[in-house]
Amino acid sequence: MSYSAVTTISQFLEPLALDNAVALKLSREFYSNFKSLSAESLNQFLPTPISMSILRPVGRQNTGRFLAMDIGGSNLRVGFVELLSEDQDRRLNRLLEQSWPILDHLKHENSEHLFGWVGEHIAQVVRKGCETWGLSLEEELPMGVTFSFPMKQTSLSEATLMAMGKGFAITSDLDLGGHLLKGYEQHRTADLPPIRITAITNDAVATLVSFVYQYPAAPNQKAAMGLIVGTGCNATIPLKLSSLHPDKIPDLISVQQDQDLLDIGIAVNTEWSINGSAAPLRMLGLISRWDEELDKACEAPGFQPLEYMTAGRYLGELARLIFVDFLTTVQGVPPEDLPQRLHQRFGLSTAYLSHFYPNSHKGDILERLQKEFDLSPDTKFTWTSDHADTLYHIAKAIQTRAAGIVAAATIGLLRCAGEIPDPSETVQDGVTNRDSVEELVVGYTGGCIQHFQDYLKDTQAFLDSITQEEFAAQGKKIRVTLKPCHDGGITGAGILVPAALASTQA
Repeated sequence: MSYSAVTTISQFLEPLALDNAVALKLSREFYSNFKSLSAESLNQFLPTPISMSILRPVGRQNTGRFLAMDIGGSNLRVGFVELLSEDQDRRLNRLLEQSWPILDHLKHENSEHLFGWVGEHIAQVVRKGCETWGLSLEEELPMGVTFSFPMKQTSLSEATLMAMGKGFAITSDLDLGGHLLKGYEQHRTADLPPIRITAITNDAVATLVSFVYQYPAAPNQKAAMGLIVGTGCNATIPLKLSSLHPDKIPDLISVQQDQDLLDIGIAVNTEWSINGSAAPLRMLGLISRWDEELDKACEAPGFQPLEYMTAGRYLGELARLIFVDFLTTVQGVPPEDLPQRLHQRFGLSTAYLSHFYPNSHKGDILERLQKEFDLSPDTKFTWTSDHADTLYHIAKAIQTRAAGIVAAATIGLLRCAGEIPDPSETVQDGVTNRDSVEELVVGYTGGCIQHFQDYLKDTQAFLDSITQEEFAAQGKKIRVTLKPCHDGGITGAGILVPAALASTQA
C-alpha cells in the first residue's frame, strides 16, 4: 500500500482514533458515570443475591457433581461441574457437557418455543447423568443457571428477564426459573428426576465466581473482576450494598452467618453496555457517524451503545459500513459494482475479520477478500491489494478503539469498587485496605477479545498505560492484569450450587 493510500485511509478513520491520553480521560469519566449508575440506575449495576464472602470460602470447601447450564448469545451449554477437594492438582472437572448453537430461528421464536428447546437439551444431559452415575429419581436435582442477558433478582434462585438484545425477540418481565422448569418438564420422562433451580446468575458474574474459585492468587494479588468480550460485552465486580440504589437490593441475600449485611461485598452485574454508560463516549466524541448508522439499524436502537463499539456481534458489521463508505465516497466505486453481500446487514462477519491481517496464518488477505466476496462477471471493478489493506486498516482501527474503551471501562469500574484509588485523592489518602495489593487480576473470557486482531494485547497495553500515568509519579505500583477464565459461564453456575445450598439468607 502506497504512502498516499495509507494517509488517505488513516485520515478517513480519524473518527475512530483513541490513544492513551483519551483512554485515560475516558477511564476517569467512566468512574464518575459508574458511581452514578450504581446509585441511581435501575437497569444497570444489578446485584446478584449472594455475597462474595460466600463464594470465596464456602465454594472451596464443597465437593461433588452439580448440574449447570449456560445460555449465551450464541450457544447453549449443559453439563455437570465436579468440584474437587483441596488435595487435587486441579480445582474442578466438566463432565458430560454438551453444546448447541442457538440458531436465528430460535432467537426469533416466542418464549415457550425457546425454553422448550432448552428444556429438551437439559433432559438429554440429565439422562446421561442417570445412565452414568445412577442419579436418584426421587430427589430433586439442584441446578445452577448462567443467563447472558439482563435480569432482576429478588433471590438467588429467582430472576425476571429484562429486554434481551443480541438478536433475541423475547421481551422483558419473564420468570426465567419458571420457564426453564416448564421447558424441562415438557421433556422429562419417568426415568428422569425433577430439577430444582438453586442459583441463577449472569455470565459476567459467573465468570467472576469461576475466576475467584480457580485463580491461585499470590499474597500481593487479588482476583478482582470478571470481564466478558464475546458476542456481547459486560463485566461484574463486588460492590458494597451501600453503593447501590435501595430499590435494587435483593429481598434475600445469601451470606455467611454472623455477617454485617451493610458491609458485605455483593457480586454486581454491571450491564455496562446499556445506554446509561454512553455519556462518557459522547463527551469525548468517540461515537462516530458509522456507530450511529449501526445503532439505527439495530433491533433496539440506542439500547447498548458500548456493546456496539466493542463486542463480537457488531464489530464486523461496523467494518462493513465503513468499508462500503470508503469504497463509494472516497474511491468513487459505484455501489452497484460491489458484491451484494457488502450491502447486506452483517454481510461481513467479525469472525472473518479476526485474522484478516498481513501474513496471517489464514492466508493472503487479497486472496481471502476475492474468495469471500465474489464479483459479478459484468462489473469492471476488481479487488486489489490496496482494497485488502484498506479493510485490514479498518479492522485494526475498530479493534484498537474497542480495546481502549474496554480498558478505560475496566479501570473506571475498579475505581468504583474501591480497588484502586480515586484519581482526585492521593494514594496515601485513598483506599488503605488495598495497600498490600499490587496486582489486580481481571478474569476475561469471550472469543472476540481472544481472537479479533490484537484485541487482548492492546487492551492490556491500554491498562498498563492508564495505571502508569495515574500512579507512577506517586511511587505506587498498581497493575491491572488480564488473565483467562474461559468457560466461566458454565463452571460458575456449577460452583454457585453448593455455595447457595450452604449459605444463610439475610
